[in-house]
Amino acid sequence: MALLIVCSASMCCSSLNYSLAFTDNRIFAISHIGSLKERNCGKLKAWPCGSLVNLTKKRKKRMGFCGFVIKRSQEVVVAKKKPKISVSSEEVVRVLKSIADPKSAFSFFKSFAELPSVVHTTETCNYMLEILRVHRRVEDMAYVFDVMQKQIIKRNLDTYLTIFKGLDIRGGIRQAPSALEEMRKSGFILNAYSYNGLIYNLIQSGYCREALEVYERVVSEGIKPSLKTYSALMVSLGKRRDVKTVMGLLKEMESLGLRPNVYTFTICIRALGRAGKIDEAYEIFKRMDEEGCGPDVITYTVLIDALCTAGKLDNAKELFAKMKSSGHKPDRVTYITLLDKFSDGKDLDTVKEFWREMEADGYAPDVVSFTILVNALCKAGNVDEAFSMLDIMRKQGVSPNLHTYNTLLCGLLRLCRLDEALNLFNSMECLGVPPTVYTYILFIDYYGKCGKSGKAIEAFEKMKARGIVPNIVACNASLYSLAEEGRLQEAQHVYNELKYSGLSPDSVTYNMMMKCYSKVGQIDEAIKFLSEMERNGCKADVIIVNSLIDILYKADRVDEAWQMFYRMKEMKLTPTVVTYNTLLAALGKEGQVRKAIEMFGYMTEQGCPPNTITFNTLLNCLCKNDEVNLALKMLCKMTTMNCRPDVLTYNTIIYGLIRESRIDYAFWFFHQMKKSLFPDHITVCTLLPGVVKDGRIEDALKIAEDFMYQVGVKADRPFWEDLMGRILIEAEIDIVVLFAERLISDRICWDDSLLIPLLRFLCTRRKAFDAHHIFEKFTKTLGIKPTLEAYNCLIEWLLKDHVTERAWDLFMEMKNSGCAPDVFTYNLLLDAHGKSGNITELFELYEEMNCRGCKPNTITHNIVISSLVKSDSIERAIDLYYDLVMWKLLASCLKG
Repeated sequence: MALLIVCSASMCCSSLNYSLAFTDNRIFAISHIGSLKERNCGKLKAWPCGSLVNLTKKRKKRMGFCGFVIKRSQEVVVAKKKPKISVSSEEVVRVLKSIADPKSAFSFFKSFAELPSVVHTTETCNYMLEILRVHRRVEDMAYVFDVMQKQIIKRNLDTYLTIFKGLDIRGGIRQAPSALEEMRKSGFILNAYSYNGLIYNLIQSGYCREALEVYERVVSEGIKPSLKTYSALMVSLGKRRDVKTVMGLLKEMESLGLRPNVYTFTICIRALGRAGKIDEAYEIFKRMDEEGCGPDVITYTVLIDALCTAGKLDNAKELFAKMKSSGHKPDRVTYITLLDKFSDGKDLDTVKEFWREMEADGYAPDVVSFTILVNALCKAGNVDEAFSMLDIMRKQGVSPNLHTYNTLLCGLLRLCRLDEALNLFNSMECLGVPPTVYTYILFIDYYGKCGKSGKAIEAFEKMKARGIVPNIVACNASLYSLAEEGRLQEAQHVYNELKYSGLSPDSVTYNMMMKCYSKVGQIDEAIKFLSEMERNGCKADVIIVNSLIDILYKADRVDEAWQMFYRMKEMKLTPTVVTYNTLLAALGKEGQVRKAIEMFGYMTEQGCPPNTITFNTLLNCLCKNDEVNLALKMLCKMTTMNCRPDVLTYNTIIYGLIRESRIDYAFWFFHQMKKSLFPDHITVCTLLPGVVKDGRIEDALKIAEDFMYQVGVKADRPFWEDLMGRILIEAEIDIVVLFAERLISDRICWDDSLLIPLLRFLCTRRKAFDAHHIFEKFTKTLGIKPTLEAYNCLIEWLLKDHVTERAWDLFMEMKNSGCAPDVFTYNLLLDAHGKSGNITELFELYEEMNCRGCKPNTITHNIVISSLVKSDSIERAIDLYYDLVMWKLLASCLKG
């Protein structure tokens, strides 16, 4: 075989330029301007001198070569060099495809590779590797790989995958760590550039751990990874919150003589910030200045973001001021970060301040910044002002996008302004912004959290009907609403539909299904989902396990709950504070105080610091099990462990003290609480029963009055009824009545919400006469206007205690006062007439009931018919029954 490669040739005075390949008597055009395809070249000869002669025309022309001639196989003659030419990879691949023999194709590849001014590309090398792989020429594949290394041709993912296939290594790029040794044995010796590229390919494919294994091999071989490789590894590990490894890499790169740059330090700050290690992030920030590698705008922005995420908004503002004073002009990303984070914190004034600074720095608001401002206004409850921003946007030539409208919808739904949200939703299409799956998710989520699972599923189905394919979030939102109500059959339908559509259930999906099964008591089915998710390659997270522990405990399967806890180590899951809180709550319910204290100590030993919920759970356990003194000690410990007591903390301690009749101490705690926190409904309802029981009426009145006028408090009927109900459990009736009278006379409460609990309390103890006496005093003397509920309660029990005359007097008084009797009132009195055999009076009252527009119900009819039967008026009872049936049939016919 003879092969000739000709580049930039002028042939027979032609103006056409060619890059040609000759093999045997055939020409292959590599690059050309003009039209020259495969031609027969029987009359052309190649001469060692570098001339090409056309024997037919008998004319010779001197030619320049950027190439060589192979007169026999593997014999190379270098031709005269010309300036470098450009040959596309597509053309080289085209020639390789046209050569059927792999040996000839490889010869062509090698010849082309040896040209001094022509370089192969990734595409040509990968194609050659594939040809050789198919024909099992592994040694030649190693040669191609070596060419790629020597000519610094990028080795991409396909390069390595082809080599792995050639070496019969299955499992894709993830097998790189184990494949390296096989590659070495087969002649693939990787240089530093190849290792760096392989690590990068692994990271890009999502295999960070495998990339780290390759890195460790590189270092062990004495090869120094590049700064770019370190940066890529640190970014990937930072996203996984693996701060320990990130900081370890920083130390290793320095030990190898690589000096971190601004980008490297910024990566470390971002990783530490994401892990909530703000102090360590600040240390890196200070170190940058010390090492003469000052932070840039990106570094400042990253640290500001970390501070905001950690809730240190004041520190973020200080850093922003320092950034500006040090001559670093914030960029648009900095401002977007500040606006976004402070809007999350509902600090509307600061958001507007940053907005003004952003405009002063020359950054015109765009749709992103406007949407953030709209979000901030919505979170502050200023939805109407948020809507006014749409007009400002349009005036400034900024069009609201889908996210803007979704933000407004979210704001409306947060305030339960459903009708307005639906109006906006219905107009989105006309505004040129059709709803997407996320828009529907807002409504599905809203309905689910309002307990309207039917509406949630309806929204889900409407979304599908519009051709919008549900994503996993939409499915999970639908499952949430169904799981809350235990609607298992519908949840199973959504779950099966999800799988059939090609979506993979995630941990949230499985959690919702487990919750749904547990709601209907099918605990075993719930537990089976853990095995199913593991089979499907969805690794159980700590949230799932926490949920299962809670489910098992609530089902009284205590041993299994603890087994699940112990399994966490096998599953490589670290218990969180939620895990321990769940177990502490369970131990508290069982009254296992010592075990609860041991568990508290164990969690701190394991490096899991308790939070306020942990302490509240433990305090509840102690106070309910007569360990109030120990609870007080734990409260002192709480402040030393950086946990601030909240309202629930104080409520729990007050409950324990009241339970032990330590009223003075409880009163003192209440006043300590008021120095930093506002008492809530539970606080007052926990403290006042003990205070009233102790006879401290004036103190109780002062607490009630202060609470009444506390900002944000709604002391409504349910509150007063609950308070009186709790006081009645603890205190004597006389002192409770006195307290209620003072509340009314002092105008702290001025309706019958105090009277009704007193009436119920006395009546259920068969003291209807005493109840009537209190009723008279509260209504006649104190001026309370009784409601229907008060009248009905007293009439019912007066009749039960056979104080019939007073019941009828009260009924007349009720009507005269303008309080209309309802069907319950009439049923009570009709029943009394029936039992007394007063059929005439019964029917008179029945007629009165109808005349007053009070519609009889089934109970009414049963009372009347039963009374007729008892008085031997059977025929009349039957007639009435048939009349009722006929009226019911007629009503059904009229409804159609």
